[in-house]
Amino acid sequence: MRILGIDPGFERLGIAVLEKNKNERKEKVLFSECFHTSVKLEFSERLLLIGKEVKNVIKKFKPDILAIETLFLTTNQKTVMHVAETRGVVIYEASCNKLEIFEASPPQIKIAITGYGKANKEQVMKMVKILVDIDNKKTYPNDHSIGRESDDELDAIAIALTAFACIKR
Repeated sequence: MRILGIDPGFERLGIAVLEKNKNERKEKVLFSECFHTSVKLEFSERLLLIGKEVKNVIKKFKPDILAIETLFLTTNQKTVMHVAETRGVVIYEASCNKLEIFEASPPQIKIAITGYGKANKEQVMKMVKILVDIDNKKTYPNDHSIGRESDDELDAIAIALTAFACIKR
């Protein structure tokens, strides 16, 4: 089974594709990236680029399921609306390609990864690195200095891992 994990955002979109075969102990990261869009572009152009990137990843890796984080409330309503629209583009592309959709909230992801719904970012990132086979050539920050780019990638991996934990096949 292959799962496409997405940490939604319109400036930075965390993307990861994980696979697990029945005879393997751990999920394997086949692909991960932090896809950036320029703040200089119109929002509609950014959505178009995000849609194209997600479509390309789906075409290349042929996942079975999209795992995407649900929205959390924030005081900046403009940001929430843009992230919601980004989620819509991602879900649209997944639906067009007949992917099953799995959604999880941040507390659900934290419980699935660490066993504790109020775990901090460092605890989640540390567990992600333990739970999956990650390409050791790729540099991820250490537990004390999580960078934004890898942070979004690792969040996408965490979301995909949550789907693996919840979907039994």
